[in-house]
Amino acid sequence: MTPGSSLEAARGVLEARLPRPPRVHLVLGSGLGKIAEQMEESVAVSFGELPGLPAATVAGHAGRFLFGELAGVDVMVQSGRLHLYEGWDEATVAAPVRLARALGAEILLVTNAAGGIRSGLEPGSLVLIRDHLNFQLRSPLVGPVFPGEVRFPDMTEAYDPHLRELASRVAGEQGVVLTPGVYAGVLGPSFETPAEIDFLARIGADVVGMSTVPEVLAARAGGMRCLGISLVTNLAAGLSPEKLSHREVMETGDRSAAVLQRLVLGILAALEGRE
Repeated sequence: MTPGSSLEAARGVLEARLPRPPRVHLVLGSGLGKIAEQMEESVAVSFGELPGLPAATVAGHAGRFLFGELAGVDVMVQSGRLHLYEGWDEATVAAPVRLARALGAEILLVTNAAGGIRSGLEPGSLVLIRDHLNFQLRSPLVGPVFPGEVRFPDMTEAYDPHLRELASRVAGEQGVVLTPGVYAGVLGPSFETPAEIDFLARIGADVVGMSTVPEVLAARAGGMRCLGISLVTNLAAGLSPEKLSHREVMETGDRSAAVLQRLVLGILAALEGRE
């Protein structure tokens, strides 16, 4: 999505169909699409219907936006995402976030499926992202400054501390274990080698995945507040005798969707003071 052109065209298409602008942009990772089923009076738009956005290609990623209410909050739900490993450039991967901001979204709530690195993070564990490591070594901020963004965004608190505090409080009230951790974003699409996982563990990574970082970079450059939650769907390479597979990621996502769904709805309700 080039600065200004495709964004404005896509924004125009959506504004003509939406009753109200979204406050929160909620991104659903692999196997987590069931959260969208809780939306009220939603308007669905496929990625491919919008200028500058290609259709999603990865299993478990529906590739559409849903606009409506969740827990009383106007949301833009992104069911599925675009990844760098699919061959899309950084601007295309970040386009949904930039579009959400253009429509009025102030908060990015991003979820993802991730491999557990730190001891004790078993499949089904939820991790509250407190920081990330960019081992994709690419950024959607390279090139001309996108309209509404700054050249050098401060990433000291990329994941908003107040939103993290709110999420932790809601998790405690629900009896959900939500462990703070560092997310390592890698390019993929292969799963990591045991040696790579050993390296990531040594430098402080708790979970690893192939998304999220470009979205958060674009969101922060545009002044959006970010909250990230990883669902551990498998133990990282070398930490389990089982071979890694995308099928395992999907199956764990299906089994754990209810807990994450309840947590996300609770967080949204807390944003509106409706706990």
